[in-house]
Amino acid sequence: MSVEQDIAKIIEQEKTLRFEGFSEDAAWQLGTTLRSLAEKRKLTLVIDIRMGNQPLFYTALAGTTPENPDWVRRKVNTVMRFHASSYRIGLQYAQSGKAFDQSRGLNVFDFANAGGGFPLHVKSAGVIGAITVSGAPQRQDHEFVVEGICNHLGLNYAAIALGPEQT
Repeated sequence: MSVEQDIAKIIEQEKTLRFEGFSEDAAWQLGTTLRSLAEKRKLTLVIDIRMGNQPLFYTALAGTTPENPDWVRRKVNTVMRFHASSYRIGLQYAQSGKAFDQSRGLNVFDFANAGGGFPLHVKSAGVIGAITVSGAPQRQDHEFVVEGICNHLGLNYAAIALGPEQT
């Protein structure tokens, strides 16, 4: 897929993957689903689900490092600033040719335009938090979250999945 196609597909994902409501129990269910999926695939991930600044679910699988939670923090900040997935923001900046940090005055120690952060959007309230992973290549981090949300919402992941990355 081209960058333009990826951005359009991610916008579609963000519009489709919205919740009727979200609670601590929903975070636990989604988080444990994501963790089980990561374990099955032998992925080395940190998984974080939060409403605003309140952590609702957090796990670090074997093989993660102290750097992974910092990537999560920075991706969460990006999602909350732009109300969009961190992967989309990264692709849009790459496409524009503008430096992510310079064009918005963002500190790269506090924001990451790398895949893995996805908005937690409640239909009646808007973006209330983020679902974020770190540990795999950014496209895989992004798609892992999308697949997990699809599973949680009972949606067909294949219908909204990104295609192969253009090389």
